[in-house]
Amino acid sequence: MRTTISDIANMANVSKSTVSRYLNGGYVSAATAQKIQNAITETKFEPNAFAQSLKQKKTNFIGVIIPRLDSYTMTKMLMGIDERLKELGFQMLVANTDQVQEREIENIYAFARQKVAGIILMATKITKEHHGAFEDAGIPSLIIGQESNYYHSIIHADYEAGYDLGKFVYKKGHRNILFIGVSEQDEAVGQKRKRGFMDALKDSGPHSVKALEADFSMEKSRLETDKALSEGLPDIIVCSTDNMALGAMKAIQEKKLAIPRDLSVAGFGGYRISEMVHPGLTTVSFHYFDVGLNAAYSIVSLIEGRTIQKKMVSGYEIISRESVAAIKPTI
Repeated sequence: MRTTISDIANMANVSKSTVSRYLNGGYVSAATAQKIQNAITETKFEPNAFAQSLKQKKTNFIGVIIPRLDSYTMTKMLMGIDERLKELGFQMLVANTDQVQEREIENIYAFARQKVAGIILMATKITKEHHGAFEDAGIPSLIIGQESNYYHSIIHADYEAGYDLGKFVYKKGHRNILFIGVSEQDEAVGQKRKRGFMDALKDSGPHSVKALEADFSMEKSRLETDKALSEGLPDIIVCSTDNMALGAMKAIQEKKLAIPRDLSVAGFGGYRISEMVHPGLTTVSFHYFDVGLNAAYSIVSLIEGRTIQKKMVSGYEIISRESVAAIKPTI
């Protein structure tokens, strides 16, 4: 098993930040330096070429790792990050992983080799491999979208948003509900958003709910909706994202059904297109641009040694449009 900075810190009885400072050429006492070097020698720990390069001066670049390019949410957050970084005298470098977690790890190391000043990761899941890469890099880092016990993070209030939408749907009279979500590998959207919605229904009263799994694409949601409608008509279809909700709306229209006369549709995201389609899509709007602004300010604060909150939560609001009708409860 590969020795990490944490292992060295435990052996030398010092903090990880002290080990990173030693590896990066910063000041530590002679006695502490000797303990760390003894641990490195004993374990044959090699900080690798990229870690040694960190002894040199950093650039004014911030590495931003994103899971996909064809995403409204990514675009809005990147716009916010870029705007605030320019104001603060930094520049953004973007790496796309195409939702492959191994590429997230690779890009952490790649940005470290490029001597970026900080890293922002828009994550779908945080693993021990992520922790190891961040530790090895020793660079100020910030995670967007997933909560971490070890690193600073900005999360969306996914559970709360799901809960509020569930209450909203129930108050509109909908009792026979179809929920189309994504894989629970995505802890925020796949787990928290869905769990909040389901908990709200449980707390509200009698209901019937069926949950299906798709992915973030419009086409997969369209196919799942088409199959579900062949088995019966729910009062409402709620999707984990607006993009998926648009796919559901397409399938409904292909079956010559009318929204919201025959059934209602709602989503999460607040995408610009959700207000442009007909009927307008009811959605939970997250403040993605503001998240980008906050992320940029926060990573620069970490780089400059200022204290920031360990966990920050972004805001949201339910935008009620024509796609959800108020109906008489059937249960």
